[in-house]
Amino acid sequence: MRPPIRMTRASRDPSTRARAARSRGFTLVEVLIAMTIASVALMAAIRATASLAVNAVDLRSRTLAQWSAENRLAQIRIAREWPNPGRRQYDCSQASVALVCREDVIQTPNPLFRRVEVSVYAEDGTFRLARLVGFSTRLP
Repeated sequence: MRPPIRMTRASRDPSTRARAARSRGFTLVEVLIAMTIASVALMAAIRATASLAVNAVDLRSRTLAQWSAENRLAQIRIAREWPNPGRRQYDCSQASVALVCREDVIQTPNPLFRRVEVSVYAEDGTFRLARLVGFSTRLP
């Protein structure tokens, strides 16, 4: 059982009771300002999350493109290929991502070396995702 509340002279005064009643809660303006601040923070968090999702997809595409270019240069090195100078384009898809590789073989001043540039593009061929440069040698 709670002890009885003692009434002081200040608590008997109606103006003091009215002030105490007003100071117990938030005003409508304070609640609206708090909700505005919270909504702005939530919108920023949602936008950051969406940006991370887009960046993850882009990073995956670039990683797969890099692997495709590395695979082609490794294939040239391991097979000791001596590619003909010129440009060649071929499909180099990886992990269900459609990619197009463009290989440029350029003669160098040294007749025993050829420069090989492998550029990897998205399927439509408008955006380069990766580019690697290597050399093919014909050593005796």
